[in-house]
Amino acid sequence: MADILISGASTGIGEATALYLTGLGHRVFAGVRRDADGEKLVDAARSGRLTPVHLDVTDDVGIGAALDEVGAATGGRLDGVVNNAGIAVGGPLEFLPMDEFRSQMDINVTGLLAVTQAALPLIRRAGGRVVLIGSMSGRVAVPMTGAYSASKFAVEALADALRMELSRWGLAVSLIQPGAIKTPIWDKGREQAAAMTDNYSPEALELYTEEIDQVVRGIEEQDDSGIPPVEVAKAVEAALFSKRPRSRYAVGVDAKAAGVLARLLPDRVKDVVISRFVLP
Repeated sequence: MADILISGASTGIGEATALYLTGLGHRVFAGVRRDADGEKLVDAARSGRLTPVHLDVTDDVGIGAALDEVGAATGGRLDGVVNNAGIAVGGPLEFLPMDEFRSQMDINVTGLLAVTQAALPLIRRAGGRVVLIGSMSGRVAVPMTGAYSASKFAVEALADALRMELSRWGLAVSLIQPGAIKTPIWDKGREQAAAMTDNYSPEALELYTEEIDQVVRGIEEQDDSGIPPVEVAKAVEAALFSKRPRSRYAVGVDAKAAGVLARLLPDRVKDVVISRFVLP
């Protein structure tokens, strides 16, 4: 039995991963921000192997307290940390409110590193592993999701640097790159699209009407075509427990296609492909 900490376990990929790993017999510390979400996870797990931990990745003091709690329960060891907590901010970069951009980076990038730093003493004692949840948007950026892509491109860099820095101690670092997954993030995307129409200036709406319409259509199409989050959980399992974990796990046909686009196509050609075939 391994001890695993997962951030952002309330819904979506984090929830699916927590339940999947407990179902395999591992003990999971599920990072949540609300007590009700923790209670829901405990009820769903039905195993006694899931422990909710209050974890807000933007609260340094709270992160320290959460890892102290985990360390006390595990004897100061941790077999793996899965950095899943994240949000997606949409909108044209030209008009994106800077507080929204800062929040995007604070949660998806700074918070991820803060949790990893706090977990690493426990990881090192156990010879454990670090898993980061990235995105295909960390390989290929598309219009109207520039802030989110910027955060996930940054996660790619963190994964590469951490992998090299921690290799001397035999601590593996893996990056999971999901494509479209059926999670509540699409409901949040609908809310953001509505907010764009309600809150952006007349100038912004006039300039970006077509792109906003594309965002709405894209949300519906990806929600329909998204694969179950348990597929990401299976990739996380492989990253945590394979004898030779890969540095990257692309999950979904679209994620694998994004990797091909990023590797093989010149920027100008890639722009045309995205405009014609990726955007709805």
